[in-house]
Amino acid sequence: MKNLTAWLLAMVIVFQMTANVGATTFPEVPTVGKLEQSNEKTVVMVTASGDVDDALEAVLKTLPKSKVRKTFKRAFNGFSMELLESEVELLQSFNEIERVDKVVEYSANLDGSVPFIGGDNMRGMLDPAGERLTGKGIKVAVIDTGLDYSHPDLKMNYKGGYDVVDYDNDPMETIASQGPPTLHGTHVAGIIAANGQVKGVAPEADLYAYRALGPGGQGTTEQVIEAIEKAIEDEVDVLNLSLGNTVNGPDWPTSIALDKAVESGIVAVTSNGNSGPNMWTVGSPGTSTKAISVGASAPPLRTPYVTIPNLDKEVTLYPMGGTLPWSLKRDFELAAVGYGLEDEWDGVDVENKIVLIKRGMIPFSEKAKAAKEAGAKGVLIYNNLPGTFVGAVEEGIKIPVVSISKEDGDWILEQIESNKDSQYVRTIYRNEEDFIAPFSSRGPVTQTWEVKPDLVAPGVAIDSTVPKGYLGLNGTSMSAPHVAGAAALVKQAHPDWSPDQIKAALMNTAKQLVKEDGEPYYPYEQGAGRLQVDKAVQATTLAYPGALTFGKYTKEDPREKRTVTFTIENHDDKTNTYHVKPPFQAPDGLQWEVPFATTVKPGEKKEVEVKLDLFPAVLAEGIHHGQIVIDGGKDPIVIPYVFFIEEPNYPRAMAFNFGHGDREGEYRYEVYLPGGAEELGIALYDPDTFQFIKFLDVKRDVGRGMIGQEWKELDLPEGVYKALVYARKDGKEDTIESMIMIGAHLPQDKQKVD
Repeated sequence: MKNLTAWLLAMVIVFQMTANVGATTFPEVPTVGKLEQSNEKTVVMVTASGDVDDALEAVLKTLPKSKVRKTFKRAFNGFSMELLESEVELLQSFNEIERVDKVVEYSANLDGSVPFIGGDNMRGMLDPAGERLTGKGIKVAVIDTGLDYSHPDLKMNYKGGYDVVDYDNDPMETIASQGPPTLHGTHVAGIIAANGQVKGVAPEADLYAYRALGPGGQGTTEQVIEAIEKAIEDEVDVLNLSLGNTVNGPDWPTSIALDKAVESGIVAVTSNGNSGPNMWTVGSPGTSTKAISVGASAPPLRTPYVTIPNLDKEVTLYPMGGTLPWSLKRDFELAAVGYGLEDEWDGVDVENKIVLIKRGMIPFSEKAKAAKEAGAKGVLIYNNLPGTFVGAVEEGIKIPVVSISKEDGDWILEQIESNKDSQYVRTIYRNEEDFIAPFSSRGPVTQTWEVKPDLVAPGVAIDSTVPKGYLGLNGTSMSAPHVAGAAALVKQAHPDWSPDQIKAALMNTAKQLVKEDGEPYYPYEQGAGRLQVDKAVQATTLAYPGALTFGKYTKEDPREKRTVTFTIENHDDKTNTYHVKPPFQAPDGLQWEVPFATTVKPGEKKEVEVKLDLFPAVLAEGIHHGQIVIDGGKDPIVIPYVFFIEEPNYPRAMAFNFGHGDREGEYRYEVYLPGGAEELGIALYDPDTFQFIKFLDVKRDVGRGMIGQEWKELDLPEGVYKALVYARKDGKEDTIESMIMIGAHLPQDKQKVD
């Protein structure tokens, strides 16, 4: 859609994968012998089924050479352990152990946006006692890359924290002498509580920084959970995690840890991920049931598109980090230079032109640098795979560089090649707001089938603090701290409210967003809607949970009635009578049962049952969604709901990674299966001819969770291979395409994306 324009800089960091959904025909699968087990050590997160100390005692008796690294009892009931790879299967067999997960890496996933979410009186909101709401006295934890606490806009609010990377009390951002420098945590903290040239949502809140992501914005499950435990120990009020991975699973350790944080009385806020726009792209810890998961919407923006004069097509531009913004105002001639390799520039005049370059082969910075040296006015880099992408030029180039989709790039190239004379491109600008950013991850959550995100907040072109200055960034990493700051204001206004009540206030008062055609976004795209902090502070009726799921049905099920219970609280000064209104036009095979009326006195609450009575055989397969409206308070409350007929079409495989082992010649891979698989395989092909080479691995009847394998050596010539990872279950099959390298490291586009 035309208005789905995103300003995608690449300093918001989360793992991403490319998945193609659909059936694929493979050569006949050979018999796979038992692979040699590795004697190399690995680090795992171990969830105890009961008492952690009992589990430790049992494990250490049987595995005396294993090493316990950290014990967790607040945010996570278990411990991290280093042991031999060959001992993991034995560890999983202990009665005292509930599950074992490999430690994975995490990456860091105002002036216009803050007033936008707060209405005309954002800076003048008062609590019931008449005190101005600024977040004063509220402790907000930022678990991220650290914090530049010397920044003039942040130093007054910084109250302490911890560095779980270096194990000291100095959670400063990584500086260049320590490795690739970081700025993500400082940007996030500024959105929450900057109080200087930039004003955050809660400019007088107390900031606590927990550095869980080190050089380059990299960290592990272990470090993130340790940071959560530190925040719980310090009794913070609000916790922000603008980070994540692509694992759509509700029981991933970081998701469980956030649930535990909420149970301890903390409002936990997390980014939903930047792997949109497809369904099922929400990643952990955005899959946490009790935390507030936040997607990205757009504040008021002046967004550019390009078009070719006299042709009815507009191309969406995705600005790239490290380059100048696209602000061209007249028509420019187009030129194309393939991949932008050194010899492809020969004989091509790009002086004062817009140059079209294909993604791949060499880093973005080399493409942009060559274009600038050749005198180009701007660069369009188009994807070499279907769809859009996000990228950054690491070295910094003073020329406008943007990314566009493969489809748009192919179309522009066709116009250039079909025009014997010159072809020109024109930039047009539009004022837009309140659309869901294409990069924003969508739900629902696998297994629990819960609606995620819970709500959305501005995450496009957000100006905030960074070490030694200010910068505009994009991503759900920027959306989450808007909500964390809002939670601090609600907490200040209502200090006795629980995390569930604060979450309800934020969701119940959100603004429902609509698409260009006037149709509302789906619940798994926007949750309850876009944050409106002024209305959340003033909420007098709360209904929670703020979104409902009725789970999954199969066609073979007989008529079934399921009941969901939610709570209505009256914080008004008068008795209110509430009416619960499900959709009036229910399809055949579905009926709703709700109470006619529910009367609640001031300061009281009541539980309300909503019953869904349906015949699964009558309804269409797939996701069904809608809204339940609660009338009777100051404003209607909209509760989104979902349910599924048959096994949903979620990706059967996700989060594939392949790389070198710990020693020369060793290799390993891992992939997450959200629902398990009847068959999992990795087929290798020649990347140029697509000729099948061999199966790297095949497994059958695999359970859900992170699956992997290690090899001491692979019987393959050095070179680049196309890996097609496939997983089949219940007659459905998904694939992930990935380029892998055997031998030297693969030259590839250097990019950091969320």
